[in-house]
Formats: sequence, C-alpha cells, structure tokens
Amino acid sequence: MDQQGNAPLPNGFQLDRYTIDQKLSVGGFSIVYLAHDQNSQQFAIKEYLPFSLSLRAPGEIRPAVPPEHQRLFQHGLKCFFEEGRALARLSHPNVVRVTNFFRANETVYLVMQYEHGSNLLVYARKSPDALGERFLRYLFIRLMTGLRMVHAQKLLHLDIKPANIYVRANKSPVLLDFGSVRRALAEAGKLPKPMYTPGFASPEHYGTRDEVGPWSDIYSVGATLYACIAGSTPQPADERLKNDKLKPAATRWKGRYSNHFLKTIDHCLRLDWQERLQGAFALQKALTERGDLRPRHTGTATTSWFSRFDHSMWPWQKP
Repeated sequence: MDQQGNAPLPNGFQLDRYTIDQKLSVGGFSIVYLAHDQNSQQFAIKEYLPFSLSLRAPGEIRPAVPPEHQRLFQHGLKCFFEEGRALARLSHPNVVRVTNFFRANETVYLVMQYEHGSNLLVYARKSPDALGERFLRYLFIRLMTGLRMVHAQKLLHLDIKPANIYVRANKSPVLLDFGSVRRALAEAGKLPKPMYTPGFASPEHYGTRDEVGPWSDIYSVGATLYACIAGSTPQPADERLKNDKLKPAATRWKGRYSNHFLKTIDHCLRLDWQERLQGAFALQKALTERGDLRPRHTGTATTSWFSRFDHSMWPWQKP
C-alpha cells in the first residue's frame, strides 16, 4: 500500500478514454497520474482521494469510505468537481489547463495538460540563475498575469508555494494544484492543519472564511519569494501571530537584492491582510516598477470586492 495510505491505480489501467502510464505524485488529498489518450497525447490526471477520509487497498479500484466520513467525502467530491468545472473555463498560459473532468470509480478526476519542465523547487536546485532578482521578477510578473485571471473569475488558489509553480523548458511559469477544496474540507469537517501548507498559508487560512481573499494568495506569493531566496520555508503564519520571528527580507538580504524588491516581499508578508498589496495586479505592478508600495485600497474598495463576489460560488460553502 502507498505510504500515504492509498494504493494508486495500476499502470495500464483504462480510465475513461485515457490509459494510466504511471503515478506522478501522491499527497494527502489526491493522486496524480501520467496518462495518454488514443492519439498518444499525454495528460496529467488528478484523482480525488483524501486519505484521511477514504482507503483503497492494492488491487482495488474504488475507495472505501467509512460511514462516518461519507458526508464529508461527498462534500469534498462535489467541490472538487465544481473546481474542475471552473478551471475548465480558464484558458491562460500561466495557469494549469484543465481539458476534461469526469466522475468514475465513485470519485472524480481532473484531466490536465501535461507540462514538460520542473517545479520551482527542483528548478532552483539545478539552475544558477533561479535565485537572481532578474529571474525572480521575470517569473513572478508572468505568474501574476495568470493569478489575475484566476481572481477575475472569482476563484482563489489558496496553496501557492514553490512545489505548485512549474517552470517550463522555456522558463515560463505555470500555476498548479489549487487548494480551495482542501480549504472546503477543513471548513466543513474541522480537519487538521495539514490541509494547509505551513509557512506558505496566510494567517487567514487559520481564521474564518470571511477574511480570505486575493490578499491571501498574495501572502503565499510573498512567502514563496522569501523561501526561494532563503532556501527554507518561512516561519508559519500561525506561529508568527504568537511570536513573530521572521526577519524582514529588506534586513536579511540588504545589499544582495534591490531595496524595492525586498520591500515588496515584506509587504506581501504583512500579517494584517489590510496592510498587504491587495491583489495580483498590485503585486505585478510593484514587481515591474519601483514606485510606492503602500496598499492601494480603502475599506470601501474591500467591501465592494466582497459585495461583487457571490459567496455561494465559493467551493468551501457549508454542505
């Protein structure tokens, strides 16, 4: 059995019109496979399979879900399906492309365009230019273009971190593996903190859903930039709220990077979401220019953003 508690589908398994080639990755929430269709085109297929709620033994196809977890499992499955539907409407070069989504084997699958390259963690280890300011600005300016599209569709990513940023062979970035369904399960079932990624999750991840917004993704971007330079994960936000030991980037790397760039990272990492850059456009502008970094919002603007947002569309609404 897989170390995470669930056995993957076997190589060669026929899943709808796709054939499983191999398992690519496994986590506490899903399994991702490399697969191909009848035209030999490759895809990455993500299977909804939270190991805390279900179990699949070797040789089995359908997950076994205990009665006490059925309600929560089905809630997450519905949210996963709706997230697939929403992502399928997005078409942007810097956001993972969902080409299909379907139900099978009593769970749900998202079919994504398979990208050649490596995640930012791997890329940073093998590329000497990966930690330079020029490259980081280049990468994240483009990434913010994709995130702007996500936010414009009233979606949030909620799990931005180096492992979820893919760098293609041509050095263009792709945002992968949205985390809103994990948030949905945490909200609905009071699941433990592993649903978040400590160090990259914003303070709002640990609070109420009414505080979560585009600024929460901005915190995660700032944490990702900080981690790229530091080579380690920043202090988790919930710990910072109790005893903030995170040394500001503008102090820690003074002289190694431009002051404006380091202050941009620090603004993203403000614990109070109202003091941060408020969205992907503001951060993109800050990374492009060298101007004023004061948060460009008022209480009215924030209220207006929420009033335009249909909260019934949020994937973590109560089941």
